[in-house]
Amino acid sequence: MIDRRFILTRGALGALGVAFAPRMAFARAATQKRFVFIIQRGAADGLGVLGAVGDPAFGSVRGDLAADFATGAKLDTNFALHPAMTNAAALYGKRQALFAHAIASPYRDRSHFDGQNVLETGGDRAYAVRDGWLNRLLGILPADEARAIAVAATVPMALRGPREIASYAPSGLPQASDDLLQRVSMLYQGDTQLHGLWSEAMATRALTSDLGSDNGRNAAATGTLAAKLLAPDGGARIAMVETGGWDTHTGQRGRLTAQLTGLDAMIGALQAGLGPLWADTMVLVATEFGRTVAINGTGGTDHGTGAAAMLFGGGVNGGRVLSDWPGLAPAALYEARDIRPTAQLDAFIGGAVSAHFEVDPARTMAALFPGSAKARATEGLLRT
Repeated sequence: MIDRRFILTRGALGALGVAFAPRMAFARAATQKRFVFIIQRGAADGLGVLGAVGDPAFGSVRGDLAADFATGAKLDTNFALHPAMTNAAALYGKRQALFAHAIASPYRDRSHFDGQNVLETGGDRAYAVRDGWLNRLLGILPADEARAIAVAATVPMALRGPREIASYAPSGLPQASDDLLQRVSMLYQGDTQLHGLWSEAMATRALTSDLGSDNGRNAAATGTLAAKLLAPDGGARIAMVETGGWDTHTGQRGRLTAQLTGLDAMIGALQAGLGPLWADTMVLVATEFGRTVAINGTGGTDHGTGAAAMLFGGGVNGGRVLSDWPGLAPAALYEARDIRPTAQLDAFIGGAVSAHFEVDPARTMAALFPGSAKARATEGLLRT
């Protein structure tokens, strides 16, 4: 018999489905190592994250966007970190954070969809590869019977492929209004069972807000949830977190500060939530491409090429910025507008993953990045 409580629970929570599905994906493999890939969808401005304060042209070409770096952590003679990244700066001081600048995937056009496809599939051009490099990573790790799970409206491209993925797909119903949610909250207030379920659903719904909303607290909650799912002995070993809002065409200074506040809170929550497991955890942060060096007429930047990538973790050989810096003078720019890429993102990811999971680098590059299989994986990213 189906009673009223069953209908209310399934119906109310199902109606919220589209509103609260966290944009995270998880996978398990026979390893004690944990790996988290945070994708910055929208093309994050690497020069806004890591300011090239030692470049003579930095102040003049960046204008107001250069001002924040007066209070950011100085990483070396050439680079400073955005001041919103306080947890990242602390990890850098502990040599548990490493940054790469003027880095890019093989993609050289400026379409978000195509660029993200190249980043997630590991191909050398858009839609040349049909599965994701994280899915293929499962194939080169010691396997057990555990399967991957995606908690998202759709499985991210990086996790799609022959390795089976279980997923929770939210309802396609329209998003509930705040007024309706408040009324349902009042309805369930006196029900000991449904009140708990509803409160949990509402808390999870908050995780899908913009990365910088609520001063980064929602992003921190996402990091805490990811840590809880990664921590158990039988839990996930690989997680992907999708973050959006990095397409800063207008009003970049305030928007990027909010975004970086959220990202930094997420990283801090991951570290805190994993506790001693942080020693065996690696977090990769990467975006599909960078942004223009010059500011546009609306205080933002447009789609570019060279970007920045980040590694965090207890075993990372950090306290460094890896960069063959091309310079910001007009003659040094790519197509007279972008940071010229001098490092390969594929090689950076391949080197990080192979060292972290102790897999042969050449085999890793061939499996994960077939379009860059002949490239040599970046070495020295983890402490020996």
